[in-house]
Amino acid sequence: MRDMEPIRILISACLLGEKVRYDGGHKKDPFLVEIFGRFAEYIPVCPEVECGLPTPREAMRLSGDPADPRLVAPGSGTDHTERMKRWTRRKLRDLERLDLCGYICKKDSPSSGMERVKVYGEGGIPAGAGAGMFTKAFMEHFPLIPVDEEERLRDPVLREMFVERVFALRRFRDSMRPIPPK
Repeated sequence: MRDMEPIRILISACLLGEKVRYDGGHKKDPFLVEIFGRFAEYIPVCPEVECGLPTPREAMRLSGDPADPRLVAPGSGTDHTERMKRWTRRKLRDLERLDLCGYICKKDSPSSGMERVKVYGEGGIPAGAGAGMFTKAFMEHFPLIPVDEEERLRDPVLREMFVERVFALRRFRDSMRPIPPK
């Protein structure tokens, strides 16, 4: 019998307790760190910090066309879209080598949210919803890798479904590895 490769899961760094949020804080999730973390090798990611933005930093939001929003700091009007897109392209190429089996992202984040992230239109009124810029690109680049938000994983049924998809992907990939000679 073959050994199973590690279960590597990309995770929003703030969920691990890293102080990377715009306000200099974190959103440590005890279940993800103390329980689920015993079974996975976490690969932390914070798109905003990793693309070169400071901590703390001005709050940002998605703005414009919900199908292709911009990443904007509404206070100053600074547009970080191109900076985030350049970093995302490089990061996705780097992640290809890691054999990821899942991604747990931060709900409502303009860079990391999976769904229902507000996209603001004219006059600062929400015009729709979408995914955070990095997570949207991740899901398009890695369509077979399970993705979910920490809030959804508090639901036992959704958590079980995510875990099953993660382990199924790990088992499938392990089954495709060549059997070492005896």
